[in-house]
Amino acid sequence: MDLISGLDNDVGRECLIRLPYDTFCSATSVCKRWKVEIELPEFWRRRRDAGMTQRLIVMTQARFDPTRKQGGVKNSGVPAYRLTVCEPGSVTWTELPLLPGHLNGLPMFCQLAAVGLNLVVMGGLDPLTWDASSEVFVYNFVSATWKRGANMPGCPRSFFACASDSRMVFVAGGHDCEKNALKSAMVYDVADDKWILLPDMANERDECKGVFHRGKFHVIGGYTTEMQGRFGRSAEAFNGKTWQWNKVYENFLDAATCPRSYVDNGDGNVYKWSSSSGKIMMTNCSSTWQELAELPSEVLTSTHMTAWQEKLMVIGSHTFGEPHKVYTLDINTRKWTKVATPEEFSGHVQSSCLLEI
Repeated sequence: MDLISGLDNDVGRECLIRLPYDTFCSATSVCKRWKVEIELPEFWRRRRDAGMTQRLIVMTQARFDPTRKQGGVKNSGVPAYRLTVCEPGSVTWTELPLLPGHLNGLPMFCQLAAVGLNLVVMGGLDPLTWDASSEVFVYNFVSATWKRGANMPGCPRSFFACASDSRMVFVAGGHDCEKNALKSAMVYDVADDKWILLPDMANERDECKGVFHRGKFHVIGGYTTEMQGRFGRSAEAFNGKTWQWNKVYENFLDAATCPRSYVDNGDGNVYKWSSSSGKIMMTNCSSTWQELAELPSEVLTSTHMTAWQEKLMVIGSHTFGEPHKVYTLDINTRKWTKVATPEEFSGHVQSSCLLEI
């Protein structure tokens, strides 16, 4: 049976690999033959090799309230967060379905990770009770459906480091319900829906940042229970080949500050932004940081950054409460481009991850 009536199957496959990512759910419902074809690993390899993949930036983003006071003190009300998707190639914005059982919005400060065609959402705080959650949810972009994953084992943890190697999701640090900083770590196997415990880190690390860099899970910054909010400058990395943590990088950070601005884009460098200096810096994991570019003035406040290959995307506002603007930076030319952003997608961003569909 032909994939598309009257066409050679190779031609039919060339047609299917060119479908936009948000049509695959409908395409798999057309007929069993299309469903089988689209779910084959070879189909996605063919799509990638043909250069037809679409980069998607998924964000936990607040619903923008145009009545909220701009430029004044922070509003005590907690905004509702949802999952939004920006495709920087076509500059299109969409919203994903709500998490099952979370009609009041996403858990605050939940973490996102991309694994193949799946988005993984884990942890966070209930927006009404502020209780820490151990829940895990997985969204498949082909079926456009959510499923529950296995809960994070152990005590509920908050503000932990999280990063993916595109196959599994690594978690480390954070704090427990008693505000004790943690040094325990684990990894989530999405395909098997199971958690595997990792060796402990050398140090406790609350409010640390996780990046997967040069084949290792790096846990950056954070603070111990005794330090309570006074950040350290060190980092440590887990090597999946040796199943061990490498020697602690004592002065990885150039300043003892919150490490949430650090990102990796797979080119061998780590990038960060600084609201105090208004600059984006880069390093190849040495102790030397180099200036890459100045942040546009429209995104100096509540800034969030995502990276991929030769690009950085920054979202933020000029002053608190204003609609957030979006800019992309070409790392090679060091030129900024402003991205058109509808008002309904101009809210504050807490976390993000990049998928290629």
